[in-house]
Amino acid sequence: MTRAALILLSIGTALFVGLLAWQGFGSVASTLLAAGWGLALVAAFHVVPLALDAGAISALLPRRRDNAHAHHPLPVRDALFARWIGESVNSLLPAGQIGGPVVMVRQLSQRGMRMRDAAAAITVSTTAQALAQIIFALFGLLMFGAYAAHGALHDLRTATLIATAVLGGMIVGFYYAQRRGLFGRLLGVLSKVFGRRDWSGLVTRAEAVDAAVQAMYRERTRVVASFAFSLAGWIVGTVEVWLALRFLGHPVDWVDALLLESLGQAIRGAAFMIPGSLGVQEGGYLLLAPLVGLPPDAALALSLAKRAREILLGLPGLLVLHFSERSWQRRRALGRVPAVD
Repeated sequence: MTRAALILLSIGTALFVGLLAWQGFGSVASTLLAAGWGLALVAAFHVVPLALDAGAISALLPRRRDNAHAHHPLPVRDALFARWIGESVNSLLPAGQIGGPVVMVRQLSQRGMRMRDAAAAITVSTTAQALAQIIFALFGLLMFGAYAAHGALHDLRTATLIATAVLGGMIVGFYYAQRRGLFGRLLGVLSKVFGRRDWSGLVTRAEAVDAAVQAMYRERTRVVASFAFSLAGWIVGTVEVWLALRFLGHPVDWVDALLLESLGQAIRGAAFMIPGSLGVQEGGYLLLAPLVGLPPDAALALSLAKRAREILLGLPGLLVLHFSERSWQRRRALGRVPAVD
C-alpha cells in the first residue's frame, strides 16, 4: 500500500468510526441485527446488477476467441467472473478504483482474450459505466422532483448538479484522452521519466491497446449496448436498497429508494480515492436520510448492510482470485497456456 493510500484509508476509517460513535454503536448495531438473514438475501440479489454489469463488458468483447485457433464464442460467464473478481478487489482491497479494472483485464486475458482486446473492453465499459452513473444520479433527482420545495433538497440538487458537471467533465477528458492515445502517451511519458531501460516493447503494446480502444468506439452499437446494460445495472440496484430497508424495519417506497441509491452511489463514486469510500458512503446516507424520513441509525445501518454484502460476495471473490492465479501460474510454468500478449 502506498503512503497516499494509507493516509486516505486512515482518514476514511476515522470518519467511519466517528460517524458510528456520534450516532451510537449500540443503536446502529441493533437496527442492523434486525435484518437477520435478510442481509444474505440482499447479497444474493446483488448478483442481478452484477450480471448486468457483466453484460456491459460482454457487449464489447470479440465474438470469438483468438487463441490457439479456437473459434467458439467467448462465454458470457467469463465476463461475469471477471466483473465479480474486479468488484471484490475494488470493495475490499486498498487499491482505489484502479485495481479492479486491472484485475478484470488480467482475468479476461487468462481466459483466452488478447490483452489489448481485454484492456480496450474494460476501458470502454468503465467509461460507459461512469456516464451511466451520472445519468442515474440526475434521474434520481428528477424522480424526486415532487420534493423540490424543500430547501434541503434544493441545496442537494445544486450540489449534485455541480458534482455531476465536474464528473462529466472528467469523463469527457478521459474519453478524449482515450481517443488521443492515452496508453501510448502515458508509457511515453514514463519512459522519459524512468529512462534507464528499454520501453519500446511496452510502448508498442500500449499503442496496440489504444488502437483497439479507438476501433471499439467505432462500433457504436456495441458501445450503446454497453451503456444500456450499465444504466440498467444502476437502476436495478435500487431494489437492493429497497429490500435492505424493509429487512431493517424501515421500509421506503421505490422513489425514495431510487434517491438513496442514485445519489448515494454518486457520493461514493466521488470519493473513489478513499479505499471502499470508507466513511464517505456513511456520511452520504446520513445527508440523504432526512429527505426520505429515514432515522440516522437506519441510514448508517443501511450503509453497513451494503458493506456486509460486499464482504459476503467479496471475500469468496478474493479467494477465487487467489486460487485462480495460483492455478494459472502453475499451468503457465508447465507450458500449458500461452504467454499473455
